[in-house]
Amino acid sequence: QVQLVESGGGLVQAGGSLRLSCAASGRTFSRYALGWFRQAPGKERECVAAISRSGSNTYYAGSVKGRFTISRDNAKNTVYLQMNSLKPEDTAVYFCAAKPTMIDSSLHVRRYEYDYWGQGTQVTVSS
Repeated sequence: QVQLVESGGGLVQAGGSLRLSCAASGRTFSRYALGWFRQAPGKERECVAAISRSGSNTYYAGSVKGRFTISRDNAKNTVYLQMNSLKPEDTAVYFCAAKPTMIDSSLHVRRYEYDYWGQGTQVTVSS
């Protein structure tokens, strides 16, 4: 089992940047594929980025491609989401999620695929 704690959210002006971090407990962090999701009021939770357990494969939603970067540091049990050129429509609660997997290269973008979730961190982008 793994526990996830997000940090780094806040209020930023449009065009600005934030870096979200998600720290995981446990000694088997490298066995998990990871994802960042977001949920805006009245909307479904959506995957914005995912990374394989090896870090070799990544996925980005079309709305964030070229602006967001997901990365992981297995030595620090942490996954990051660097968010640049932020837009008001990026405003949401951001969650990290983890899925144990035996496949180094697998990516997961569906909410139901993930077993563990953090509590979320609010990102607000003002215009």
